[in-house]
Amino acid sequence: MNDAGAQADAARFHEDWARLLKGGHGAAVHPGTLGRLVSRTAGLLHRARQDDPFEAALAEQAGALLVDAQFTDPVVLARAVALLQGQPAADGRGPELCGAFAAGWAAALRERTLREQEAIRAAADTARVDAEKALRASEARFRALFESAAIGIGIGDVEGNILAVNRALAEIFGARPEDLGNYRVDQLVHPEDTPGVWEAYEELISGRREYFQCDKPYYRRDGEVVWTHLTVSLIRDDEGRPKYQAAMLEDITDRYRLQERLRHQATHDPLTGLPNRTAFFERLERLFEDPAPGARFGLCYVDLDGFKVVNDSLGHDTGDQLLAAVAGRLKAALTPLGHLVARLGGDEFVVLLENCRGEQEAIAAAKTVLKALAGPVLIGDHRLAVGASVGVLERRIATTTPGAAVRAADLTLYRAKEAGRGRWTLFDPKENARAVSRYAVSVRMPAALDRGEFYIDYQPLYALADGRLAAVEALVRWRHPQLGVLGPDEFVATAEETGLIMPLGRWVLEQACGQAADWAVRFGVAAPQLNVNLAVRQARSAGLVADLERILRDTGLAPALLQLEITESAVVGPEDESLRTLHGLVDLGVSLAVDDFGTGWSNLAYLRDLPVSGLKIAGSFIADLHDPAKDQRTGWRIVSGLVSMAHTLDLTVTAEGVETRADAQRLRQMGCDWAQGWHFGRPVRPGEIARRIVEEPEGRSVDSDKSFQMP
Repeated sequence: MNDAGAQADAARFHEDWARLLKGGHGAAVHPGTLGRLVSRTAGLLHRARQDDPFEAALAEQAGALLVDAQFTDPVVLARAVALLQGQPAADGRGPELCGAFAAGWAAALRERTLREQEAIRAAADTARVDAEKALRASEARFRALFESAAIGIGIGDVEGNILAVNRALAEIFGARPEDLGNYRVDQLVHPEDTPGVWEAYEELISGRREYFQCDKPYYRRDGEVVWTHLTVSLIRDDEGRPKYQAAMLEDITDRYRLQERLRHQATHDPLTGLPNRTAFFERLERLFEDPAPGARFGLCYVDLDGFKVVNDSLGHDTGDQLLAAVAGRLKAALTPLGHLVARLGGDEFVVLLENCRGEQEAIAAAKTVLKALAGPVLIGDHRLAVGASVGVLERRIATTTPGAAVRAADLTLYRAKEAGRGRWTLFDPKENARAVSRYAVSVRMPAALDRGEFYIDYQPLYALADGRLAAVEALVRWRHPQLGVLGPDEFVATAEETGLIMPLGRWVLEQACGQAADWAVRFGVAAPQLNVNLAVRQARSAGLVADLERILRDTGLAPALLQLEITESAVVGPEDESLRTLHGLVDLGVSLAVDDFGTGWSNLAYLRDLPVSGLKIAGSFIADLHDPAKDQRTGWRIVSGLVSMAHTLDLTVTAEGVETRADAQRLRQMGCDWAQGWHFGRPVRPGEIARRIVEEPEGRSVDSDKSFQMP
């Protein structure tokens, strides 16, 4: 082949070789780099084809260059071999050329693979060595932290076995670290453990929580108690399963004891060491938080007789010593009986009887007070005779409030003093209501309406057949600036005696009807009926019908949504003038109900003459059903008879004072229509009634007791 032919042949091979390398990996190579690679490898292969003798090293070098340039795909090798086989070569060198090229490519690829494997092995060795060093360093840091930490640290498994503890934790328990390894976590129980701490622990080791914190006491090895702030965290394995628990304990014994001392100082009288007013009211209010049905309590309010004379004649130091001596006697006599003795201030003490069994137990406590103070008290050179007056209150918790109970006991105490001192006097509801009402009305009531001191709560009445909210009873409250919140039984009677009941009753009707009208607009047919009590003087007022007609017109309340409750004493007889007023009210479209039926003379003939459509059984009937001193079977027969009689007269029957689900079920079985009481809800603000209306369940069956559900 002449020179011109050889050059043309070389040019064609160069072009074919360039096209081959531009495909696949070559597309990602910079054009300049690819061009140089094409020129160099094509030149080597061309020389190997033409040179004589044949130099296999040139072809091997070309194959190695491709591998160095990342052309390692076997497809590239196959195409290159095919291209070389198709090229004319001197002396039939095609197979030798292809073999040498392939051998160079394979050798370079093998060598490169070996280098990469060695690099990977070296990197793995380096990483392993580094990881081992890091792990040792991490373990050393953890061990140093674990051992030198100021707080106690312990590690255990989820079975409760203690695996490791540090020095600080061992010191907290007054033991050696190896001693604690013999314990399990669930053995570290203390009677004063925070409620729920062991429930939280069970949730943690089962994986339902990641950590919890609390203040927890432990017994030291020497029997002393140490208080700690405990934090327990869960440690999971690589698959997320609970594996270990880590506990950190900070010794807070000194802080806890300081807090206890401060709390004791805040809740105890420094002179006598007795619980003070704050502690007494805290204990009393806890008693009212969630009482059992029928639960009772008692109060003995104690005031020393003639203490001022001792203070004035012998000085305050002697008076203080006398108070301390009195406190000691009261505590020694009453604390063993399970009663709380507290000093309210000055020469006033109080005895709280929780879970009182009746009036006789409260009276016995009062007699114990007087007996404890019967003997003279020796103060220095003086033998001081000390006496006391005691006001005794014993009630069912459900019938009063802490504030009302304290006021009643205090007023009873002053009745005892007025009766001659040195004696006890039992609470009389009528006397108490009269005393409170007389004072409240005479001092404050005339201007209380203008000052906005009255407000209205609403107690729900539920239909026993289907559990729906049927009605609400409006109950006026007086937020007295000195006496606190007063219920209607504490001021209505005297307001009626003085005539102030008329403007107050008118205001109650206006406010309650306005609220009921608002519910009717917002909730439509779901709005409950409104029940409002009428005082005797109101029921006998000739202007009541006109007043009510105006109120209904102004508020927009439908008369059918209003029921007025009257007492039996509102009507003296069938010829009573008030009957005309009551008929006038019914003519307006409102309904009437007899309230507290059974507490008066209960002349059944009046029910025939009165234009009433409802009857409310007095709460005392239901309360007596839980009095162990009375025949319950007879009581239920009386209630059943009242229900039957009322239904015979086409009257709707409502039971008051229902406090248990069992009573509600039994009343329903008797056919009683509605019920109210603490089982269904206490008197609440209008917003709570609105919430109940919104949440009122629908479609409740009335055929099965299983569907009978009350709030």
